[in-house]
Order: sequence, then structure tokens, then C-alpha cells
Amino acid sequence: MLRLTELKLPLDHPPEALPAAIVARLGVAPEEMIDFAVWRRGNDARKKSAILLVYTVDVTLKDEAAVLDSFAGDPHIKPTPDTSYTLPVTAPVGWSGKRPVVIGAGPCGLFAGLILAQMGFRPIIVDRGKVVRERTKDTWGLWRRGVLDPESNVQFGEGGAGTFSDGKLYSQIKDPRFLGRKVLDEFVRAGAPEDILTEAHPHIGTFRLVTMVESMRETIQSLGGEYRWQHRVEDILIGTRPDGTRRIEGLRFQTGETLEADHVVLAVGHSARDTFAMLHDRGVHIEAKPFSIGLRIEHPQSWVDKARFGACAGNPILGAAAYALSHHCRNGRTVYSFCMCPGGRVVAATSEEGRVVTNGMSQYSRAEFNANSGFVVGIDPARDYPGHPLAGLALQRALEEKAFVAGGSSYAAPGQTVGDFLAGRPSTKFGVVQPSYKPGVTPTDLAAILPDFVTEAFREALPVFGRQIANYDHPDAMMTGVETRTSSPIRITRGRDGQSLTLPGLFPAGEGAGYAGGILSAGVDGIKAAEAVAASLVRQ
Repeated sequence: MLRLTELKLPLDHPPEALPAAIVARLGVAPEEMIDFAVWRRGNDARKKSAILLVYTVDVTLKDEAAVLDSFAGDPHIKPTPDTSYTLPVTAPVGWSGKRPVVIGAGPCGLFAGLILAQMGFRPIIVDRGKVVRERTKDTWGLWRRGVLDPESNVQFGEGGAGTFSDGKLYSQIKDPRFLGRKVLDEFVRAGAPEDILTEAHPHIGTFRLVTMVESMRETIQSLGGEYRWQHRVEDILIGTRPDGTRRIEGLRFQTGETLEADHVVLAVGHSARDTFAMLHDRGVHIEAKPFSIGLRIEHPQSWVDKARFGACAGNPILGAAAYALSHHCRNGRTVYSFCMCPGGRVVAATSEEGRVVTNGMSQYSRAEFNANSGFVVGIDPARDYPGHPLAGLALQRALEEKAFVAGGSSYAAPGQTVGDFLAGRPSTKFGVVQPSYKPGVTPTDLAAILPDFVTEAFREALPVFGRQIANYDHPDAMMTGVETRTSSPIRITRGRDGQSLTLPGLFPAGEGAGYAGGILSAGVDGIKAAEAVAASLVRQ
């Protein structure tokens, strides 16, 4: 089988145009092609008057060797790689060792648990939150009534933070083993639409993610896995070996229970601040890492569609338009769009009392009125939060507390129009772009919340982005604060064997440990963590 990439056809091409284009590109007669399948489909909208669909296809020919020879130097015609996943090890027959434990039931923990279960190691998955249906009720309690449950919210509980997001399933990580395909295949088995396997920028949306997470939980349990909900890890139990080295020996929960474990995947997500502090106190090596801070910005989705697709806006093949923007500012900062959610809403994403955090969410249809995106500035430890590995957490909290007070100390968020922000005056009302954040948005001056360098960078970047996306800097465009949890502000360092550098038996993984960003990359890292645990278990 051959893989043919960068095959471009007009947006409105008929179905028969694709096989015709394949044989024309390969220079073979139609009867020489046995079959083909679309591996990926995206679009090229750089020319709005001539938008193209861009295909990657796998083709079966009668004489593939001859075609490969004739296109030997062509990077777009190669043998199709093997993207199947094979378990690297399985539990020995009759295996009865200590069961591995996974802390966290977000995308990383979910795939770590799934792979360990498929290998036959019967993992125990513990999570401080609740099952996804109960967690959804608690999350809506904040959005509708302003009532926060610190243990069951957008950040904590089954499915992790990705459950209440756009459900984006693409990443820019290097993936030579095609582990991302394993993630997508498992999602389809769990009920995701099959188009996530072929779309260049697949997404699912919250409602579908809920049922998929439940299905995957059932699969893990059917393979011998076990879940323990509302179990927050308060401490790790550490033993000292005869040679003086330390090793994890178990966990203690807020319930007072303990659990013996010498292989623990730490997949707690980027908001488990109390867990990070506990680990640091217990001597687990942690280092500060860069992340980004800023706001959420909203525009009517119709504005974005027209700016990106011109007369083709609204075409069902294209769907709701997205964008990705970046600008290097004169003050040395970089402003960029983050986690863009077409046809979605801005949501309350705090997990701590007295703090306001924003995030973006879309359903599978992406049919809501506004588009929203993170509008953020990159920051780094040496320049912005030096002196302590957990200093980034303190910076996040300080900004979130300011946002809480500016919003009225009720979990309403502070907001401002772009016109008022650029003019340096507080907003007193909003214009044609109405904010989507619930439980509400209070007009204010966001510059009073943000660091001065962020405000300066934003005021420079907005007109630049407005020249790239028409109306991006429209005076009525809506900004809501604050966006602080773009990624983990710490990294829990690990070696090539996947284990903590200072505590063997602990396998830091996913977003919280600083090794992923988003659902797909977190799932991939969960697979790697499971493989590392299994390799260690088999060596024992």
C-alpha cells in the first residue's frame, strides 16, 4: 500500500474526482488501482476565492513497486507506514504482584489505565473527583448558580479538564510510533464519530466525551481494572531500601485509608496544586516551567467564518472556522491565540474557592453564536517567577484572586470590550458581542488585573491580529479574564525509564507533570507511562 500526501482538489469537487486525481497523480491507468482510503482530509484556505481540500490517501495498486521506483525522490509518495498498535508486554500467566495504581482519571490516566488493563495488570485508578455524570451536575452548579465544589468541577473528576473543552484531538507532538492513532481508535470504539480518524483537526465536544469516558471505564473494569472515586491523595508513603535509596510504597487518602503500591502513575492534571506542594515537601524533584497567562476573547462566529472563508463561509464541509495567531512584541513578549473554540462559549474553570479562571468549550456541532480563544502571553520562570519551583502556582493564584474580586466576589468574571481596553478606560457596558461566560460578567478594567507587560503586549497585538482576521480588534469584541491554566507551571522530572528522578516507582505523566498539552498528547503520554510501568513490573 502507498501513501499519497498533499493531493489537492477544489472544495466543491464531485466524489469521482478523488479517484481520478489519485491515478492521474500516480500516472497509472484506473484499472491498476485496486482500492484507496482517505487517511486525512484538511483544507487550504489561504486563497478564500479558491479554497482547496487537501487529502492524504492510502492506495492499493497492482504494481506498487514499479510506482515507488518511478517516484523514488518524491516525498509525497511513500509506502504506507504501519500505524497499528501492539502491546509491548503482557502480564505473565498467573501474575499476582502488587497492582499498579493510576492517580487521576483524565485523558492521561484514562489511557494509562486502559493500556495496563489490556496488558493484564488490573490497575487501580483513583481520582479525587466523581464519576462524569455527577461531576457534570456539580460543574453546572457553578455555571448556573455560582456554587463551587472544589473536588468536582471543570478540573477534577472523571474525564479531566478535557471533558469540558472543545474536545480537540490533534497535536503537534512528534509521534513516530503513531500512538495518537491508538488514542483515536480507542475513542471510536468508545463511541466517537469515525470522522475523527480522517479529519485534519478532529474534535468531539463535551456531550460525546461524557458517554465515551463512561464506555472506556466499563472496558477497563471488564479487564479487571478498578476505580475509586472521591479519593484525594494527601500523602505518599516512602520506604528506604538497605542501600539507602528511597522508593514509593503506597498512598494515603483524605479518607484516612492507605493503599500499598510500588508502581504509581501520577496523572493528576495541571490544577492539582495541593498535590504538587505535597510532592515537593516529600522530596520529589520538581522544576518550574514556562506557561502562559491572559484572557479569553470572543467574536461572533460569523465574523470569523467570513474572515477565514470569504464567500465559502457556512459551507458544511468547512464547518465553523478556526484561527491560529501569533505576534512577537517590542517588549520581547509573544502574544498568541490558544485553545481556539469555534462556535462555543467561555466557561468558568476554577477549582479553588475565591478565584476566577476562564476556559473555552464547544460541542461537537460548534453551533453556538460566538467563537472564543485564549488570548495569552508566554512567560518563563527566570524572568517572571524566579526563586522557587512552585512560584508559578503563586502567580496563577494571585491573578485568579484579582479576577474574583474584580468580578464581584461571586464567581462572575471581569470583562471589557476591546475598544475600551485599547483606549485605557474601564468598560461600563458591552456592545454587539455579548459575553457567554456564566454565571456572569462584570464590566471593569482588565488592565488593573493583568501585569503591565501583558497589557502592553495585548495593546500592541490586537491591531496586528485585526489585520490578519477582520474585526478581531473590533471595538465590541469581548475579553473575559483570566486565563491562567494554559499548561502546568511545573515539571515533575522523569528519567528514560519514565520514573521520577528522586522517587523510583513514581511515574509522572501528562499535563500536570509537564509532559503534555491537550487531550491527544495527554493520552499518548498515558500510553507511554503504562508501557514504562509494565516494563518495570515484568523486570521484577
